Amino acid sequence: MNKKFLHYIDYKLIAPVICLIAIGFVSLYSACIKYGSSLKFIFIQIISCILGSLICYFLAKFNYIFYKKYYLFIYFVSIILLGLVLIFGSFKRGTKGWFNFGLFSFQPVEIAKIMFILAISSFLDNNILHINRIRCLSTIMMFLAGHLILIMLQPDFSSTLSYFPIIMILLFIVDIKRFYLLCIFILGIISLGIPLLKTFSEMYLLHYHKDMFLTHTANANVRLIFIFICFILAISIWFILKQIKIKVSIKYIVILLFIVILGNICSLPIEHSLKNYQKKRFIVFLNPQIDPYGFGYNIIQSKIAIGSGKLFGKGFKNGSQTQLGFLPEQHTDFIFSLIGEEGGWILAQLTIIIYLFFILRSLSIAKEAKDRYGSLVAIGITTMFMFYAIINIGMTMGLMPVTGMPLLFISYGGSSMVSSLCAVGILCSIASKKYSYY
Repeated sequence: MNKKFLHYIDYKLIAPVICLIAIGFVSLYSACIKYGSSLKFIFIQIISCILGSLICYFLAKFNYIFYKKYYLFIYFVSIILLGLVLIFGSFKRGTKGWFNFGLFSFQPVEIAKIMFILAISSFLDNNILHINRIRCLSTIMMFLAGHLILIMLQPDFSSTLSYFPIIMILLFIVDIKRFYLLCIFILGIISLGIPLLKTFSEMYLLHYHKDMFLTHTANANVRLIFIFICFILAISIWFILKQIKIKVSIKYIVILLFIVILGNICSLPIEHSLKNYQKKRFIVFLNPQIDPYGFGYNIIQSKIAIGSGKLFGKGFKNGSQTQLGFLPEQHTDFIFSLIGEEGGWILAQLTIIIYLFFILRSLSIAKEAKDRYGSLVAIGITTMFMFYAIINIGMTMGLMPVTGMPLLFISYGGSSMVSSLCAVGILCSIASKKYSYY
């Protein structure tokens, strides 16, 4: 292994990745042994890891500045991939988001997210002086909408969610006006919140009152009631601020009301694209006992698994919840529950600490990048990893809703493994170029 090879490898970044992948392989073997085909899952994961590692090294050697120059091409390629999967893709878990090649399948949305980060970072860097102009903000929203619409048509709601923290953090970094950032946040909350509010009212009223008429009446008026309340609140706040002599232009109130109405409109396609079980997953995490044998079952069993592991765990392949099949999706969504049950608090905390080292090193690469574009790309990728880890680990403990997001590097999944290692390769490229001027 020569010095030229080592030049492209950031060992502080690669070391935690290797540790996480190793934990993933051990956990995956234990999770799949009850299926009688653990070697098959391990083999596919190994092939994905080897392929991802080769691409990772290639991208580490590749000058990331190329992405900045050809960001429009990269973005349109990602759009083509997301469009083609809607035409030629195959269904898997109710989502038409996979290219099936017989021996293996590929989920383009995993790569598309990284391509989006490369493209939007370039646009933000090129337009940094005009970032607060309406025309510039509209273009950013068009970039985002292009991906979100195609992904929601699959529909793949969990992948859609990951775009919002990425775009919010990147806009914050480029110092967009906080009011615009607030508007985007409110738009996202309302667009998602209305369908969930209707589902919650339906589940709550049916569970506690058993009144179908009351349920349909409440759901029919949710949007009107919400708009009315927001209108009263906005006018009240503006009036109070005026009375205490704090000047707030009425245009901000008008813009906020427009965002509320736009959010209600955007919630319509989201409501239709969200499957019933996806909406109920979001609701039952607040109170799994609303549906303990249905949509709340996963969360309850996951918490039991993690709690029963105690300090040192039950030992490799000795978890009762996992080995007896009480915990569903233990090789993908709930693999952290297996880690907590068989490895105990010690291994669970070690996994989190290793992930934290990886995140901190990624942030350090963003800070040390030789240019703003490299910094933005690194921050976008780091945000993606951080969001996935927080959501996945949080949902296994009942702190986050069940969204179907994997724990990257650990959960089973060829597409997510390859795309994650691609992202690591780009981070290595940014790190290796910090002292160069070409």
